[in-house]
Amino acid sequence: MKRYSFSNLILVLGLFFIYLPMVLLVIYSFNASRLVTVWGGWSLKWYAGLLDNSQLMGAVMRSLEIAFYTAIAAVALGTMAAFVLTRIPNFRGRTLFGGLVTAPLVMPEVITGLSLLLLFVAMAQLIGWPAQRGIVTIWIAHTTFCSAYVAVVVMARLRELDQSIEDAAMDLGARPWKVFFLITMPMIAPSLAAGGMLSFALSLDDLVLASFVSGPGATTLPMEIFSAVRLGVKPEINAVASLILLVVSLATFIAWYIGCRAEKRRVRAMRQAMDDSNANPTWHQPIDSHKVRTPPSAHS
Repeated sequence: MKRYSFSNLILVLGLFFIYLPMVLLVIYSFNASRLVTVWGGWSLKWYAGLLDNSQLMGAVMRSLEIAFYTAIAAVALGTMAAFVLTRIPNFRGRTLFGGLVTAPLVMPEVITGLSLLLLFVAMAQLIGWPAQRGIVTIWIAHTTFCSAYVAVVVMARLRELDQSIEDAAMDLGARPWKVFFLITMPMIAPSLAAGGMLSFALSLDDLVLASFVSGPGATTLPMEIFSAVRLGVKPEINAVASLILLVVSLATFIAWYIGCRAEKRRVRAMRQAMDDSNANPTWHQPIDSHKVRTPPSAHS
């Protein structure tokens, strides 16, 4: 009993430590005072003032755009890398390729950002592209970083699948690309969704890579907040953070609700199948060889 109570206490303290700062952030976003540390009553003027803050709202829209494109590109590249590493066991350079795919997971972001900056500068000198660093270079950097996470998630799912289903489909005449899109893709869809959401969150949250590869007019939301916090936390930042928390919470709730609905439908279908099998017990009765009438032979 004491162990159970201690575990509950640790769980409550852990959740309290994680979510209390978020609750305080949301509360102070309704603070009427411009000073964050001084409570001046409840007000919505900072949310209304966001529409007039074109610089902050531009950074928000820019970050959302980059995160959306990063999620799509990272899912595509990460899925292809995971499929190669799991479905093609032996090829020349497999160990090197696997190391290159997972290297961004353990590589410090400062090293990755500096190397990408040097790459873009060298490319601009050799071929003239990119002429200036901006949204495209940030998107390339985020895709490079997030593809590793998608590859790890999808590889874990592909290793759990029964490959005999794919082999049976190809034995029946299906093309490999048709097997991939009609059989493999639906089975790994949850991992693709998880990788996409993870890539979106990582891109929206990134500060280090964007600081290295961004240019004038390509300031993301983390960069804007980081530069503003140096002079003190503004109430508009609390309002933007609260809106992001609201959107993330709604997206998480919708994903949880859809997953619960799918699980309930699956359980209901299994129960219906069991009820049908119980309602027709003759399907499972063994055949009595004594009751089977043997047809007369041709000689008789």
